[in-house]
Amino acid sequence: MSLELFPRESSAPRKSGPLADRMRPRTLEEVVGQTHLLGPGKILRVTLMQGEIPSLILWGPPGTGKTSLAMLVAAHVKAVFISFSAVTSGIKEIKEVIAEAGRRLRGGGQRTVLFVDEIHRFNKAQQDAFLPHVERGTITLIGATTENPSFEVIAPLLSRAKVLVLQPLTDPEIRAIVERALQDVERGLGRSSLRMAAEAMEAIVRWANGDARAALNLLELAARLAAASPDPGQITAAIVEEAAQKRSLLYDKAGEEHYNLISALHKSLRGSDPDAALYWLARMLASGEDPLYLARRLIRFASEDVGNADPQALSLAVAAKDAYHFLGSPEGELALAQCVTYLATAPKSNAVYIAFGEAQADVASAPAEPVPLHIRNAPTPLMGELGYGKDYKYAHDYEDAHVEQDYLPERLRGRTYYRPTGRGLEADIQKRLRAWRRKA
Repeated sequence: MSLELFPRESSAPRKSGPLADRMRPRTLEEVVGQTHLLGPGKILRVTLMQGEIPSLILWGPPGTGKTSLAMLVAAHVKAVFISFSAVTSGIKEIKEVIAEAGRRLRGGGQRTVLFVDEIHRFNKAQQDAFLPHVERGTITLIGATTENPSFEVIAPLLSRAKVLVLQPLTDPEIRAIVERALQDVERGLGRSSLRMAAEAMEAIVRWANGDARAALNLLELAARLAAASPDPGQITAAIVEEAAQKRSLLYDKAGEEHYNLISALHKSLRGSDPDAALYWLARMLASGEDPLYLARRLIRFASEDVGNADPQALSLAVAAKDAYHFLGSPEGELALAQCVTYLATAPKSNAVYIAFGEAQADVASAPAEPVPLHIRNAPTPLMGELGYGKDYKYAHDYEDAHVEQDYLPERLRGRTYYRPTGRGLEADIQKRLRAWRRKA
């Protein structure tokens, strides 16, 4: 069964507009990718066949087909499709669109699919405005977002909509889309008799990075450059590189990709993989991350995951931050790279991190007991008379400057927080503590 994206009377190919827009799929069979949603027996295909479409949140990277799928849904249920941009529209426009949708539904029973592009850019009040109308069925809301809906879409709206995750297109899928555009004589570049070298195709696929729109935009520009080249119509790898210039990496410093990348960096460091750690550092810097944010994370890592196994790690991390602050980019980025390789190859211990967490837990749960009298200072005669400092043992008067006495409040005596590992310098600390504890 062929599900048409547009009514037959308007299905003629567009003669103008960007190639990426002209090449939008018109039927379900023309959609490339997203087989986990559109394959036989999969959720979106089954839903389309049944004809009852719930409100949807389409979450995925740019160029994965969110807008095309929304249009396909509206056409299949014979609903009016209204595209609404969260960048340029506000509550006033929302109310006008919903009022018209209500009149349409009451007048002839025709449904309205309201497609909200970049729904994550709407604030809470704007998203709240959709709730009663989605609940009553006045509109079927389809929101598109590149950001994790858990962070960006309000919970009541998420509970009323089905979240569908779109995946980046694979290299073979991008290649198929580019080849279709090259051959299509109605909507694509088939009339131009373009010839594309294999290296050029691979360059487009590589630069697209799973984004069909980016691939088609790059192809269109490369075709224009090829038309003006010494060998008109021949798209070479050099022409593609010229058209591409510099790739813009997917990144949002306040969104999920930010957390994904910093997690990858942190876990690569913890796993003692300097090569992976350098890659994620370079990736974040190339994406526009604040280098001082990265420096702060490295300082935190030095205490949390290296700790006393190599105390020099903390000093180096702070020095890297100071070096970057003094030099700026790009020179200062090398100090961050040096720090990353040091931290990745340093012996690891989270003993301080665990110990501090346990101490904090006792502070939160145990009564705030008074400081034992013998370790209090007695700056006044009265305090001395009350026993402040009485029987305190001065450590330097004893062998190895160590003497057994109680320092914790009575309820916590004998509590052990810090348990050093046998790695790096902590091996020496471990031996020293064991020797002291045997004397006790």
